[in-house]
Amino acid sequence: MFDFPLPIAVLVFVVSAAVIWVAGVKLVDATDAIDQRFGLGQALGGAILLAIVTNLPEVAITVSASLAGNLDVIVGNILGGIAIQTVLLAVFDLAAREKRPLSTLAGNKANLVQANFVVMILATCVMSTQLDPDRSAGHLSPGPIMLLLLWLACLVLIARTERESPRTATTAPAPEREQGTKRPMLVFALAAIATLVAGVILERSGDAIADELGMDGVLFGATFLAAATALPELSTGLRAIARRRYAMAVSDIIGGNAFLPVLFLLAALISGQAALPGAEPADIYLAALAMVLTAVVTIGAVLKPQNKRFGVGADSLALVGFYALGMVGLTLVATP
Repeated sequence: MFDFPLPIAVLVFVVSAAVIWVAGVKLVDATDAIDQRFGLGQALGGAILLAIVTNLPEVAITVSASLAGNLDVIVGNILGGIAIQTVLLAVFDLAAREKRPLSTLAGNKANLVQANFVVMILATCVMSTQLDPDRSAGHLSPGPIMLLLLWLACLVLIARTERESPRTATTAPAPEREQGTKRPMLVFALAAIATLVAGVILERSGDAIADELGMDGVLFGATFLAAATALPELSTGLRAIARRRYAMAVSDIIGGNAFLPVLFLLAALISGQAALPGAEPADIYLAALAMVLTAVVTIGAVLKPQNKRFGVGADSLALVGFYALGMVGLTLVATP
């Protein structure tokens, strides 16, 4: 998409990142207002509104790559991005500047349900890589269908859990709570469009930078590019933390991780073939790493640590440590 010199590609990348950052701030504010108006709850609002919108760039990339038949790009983009998005929870923990860790502040039942579903969804992805694409019913194999069903079941159970849980006091200013929903919805729509367009440009310009620097494709996709595409989640998460909407910040990440694999069904419908059976060893490795990181999140939500070290909880330290070890291991994965 971009055939510019390195300085121009870097400039496009930075401008796109700035647009995404501003859009993320607006998205959280609008989501908070919509949540209060319709009583969605922080976890459900994060899982549906924020999680889907912040992953709109991945939706666009999935559609584009499916039309071009580049299914390997789809697999790498989806499975490679989930691990680094999970590590963002450690960043949010540090940014919260509370005495107790984020896992304790936001460790409600709804987010715990989501985290368990993410592990189930990722395990289904790994199993789907072993299916014979020639034995599918048309171009729809059981894997992508199961991913959709798991995600829908996750939303249903989150909604049920939110209804059964006591509401926490809101921290939004009174004037914002009293306004109607027309303006927040308009802001939400405009910010979503900005996130979609700038996100696609961000990823494409980042790809151009990697080509100019001669970086290895798998390593670049799992680190620099994955960090770039996680920028919408970083922006919205930090804004949610600033508003002390801790459950929403966590749900944005975990809910997004649950939603992303559903795009494999979209890819199958557009391209006419299953993407997961063509996964590379590095893709399967990253999916397994994401399961490990999500398990750490689950343990933190259950144990609810009360103290921080180095500004974060023990579970956040474990997230960073496991991710760092995982990136070292990624360089040792055998290539076909």
